[in-house]
Amino acid sequence: MADNPQLSKDLRRVLIDEKTIADRVNELAQEINMRYKDSEEPLILVGVLKGSFIFLADLSRRLTIPHIIDFIAISSYGKKGDQRGEVRLLMDTRENLAGHDVLIVEDILDSGSTLSYLIRTFKARNTKSVSTAVFLDKPARHEVDIDIQFKGFEIPDVWVVGYGLDYKERHRTLPFIAEMIPEN
Repeated sequence: MADNPQLSKDLRRVLIDEKTIADRVNELAQEINMRYKDSEEPLILVGVLKGSFIFLADLSRRLTIPHIIDFIAISSYGKKGDQRGEVRLLMDTRENLAGHDVLIVEDILDSGSTLSYLIRTFKARNTKSVSTAVFLDKPARHEVDIDIQFKGFEIPDVWVVGYGLDYKERHRTLPFIAEMIPEN
């Protein structure tokens, strides 16, 4: 890989570059437009904070169907910083989801516990439908079977940052996805 001036010493390599991301987000938006083109009500996009905000912004700007943007914040981290902890709701949506098609917009599918929780929660709110748009998928980490309707990229089991994803609040606004060098 050629030297990249945007890579800091704690980043190993760029996994997905900016152009590849933009192209895939465009494709996903077209797929979503086609799926919901005949809906009578606006599609409600629910971004999972904080990691999905850049993906959600780029995706929503490319949608031509009527849509509403909302957010939810949850935590699934245990005491040691891993993703094995209990899922907790930190901030709920503001929109009434009943009777609407809902698209959960998530940055990364790791174990699947967070997305599984959200799907169950939203279905219990009498939504018309619940579907998922996941920017990054790590199949090697799945512990729960999740059906992803709109998937950006499949990646290996490495820690990644950029395009909304962070490490201790660093690297979140990089325009690409980079692999972190593991801390010892």
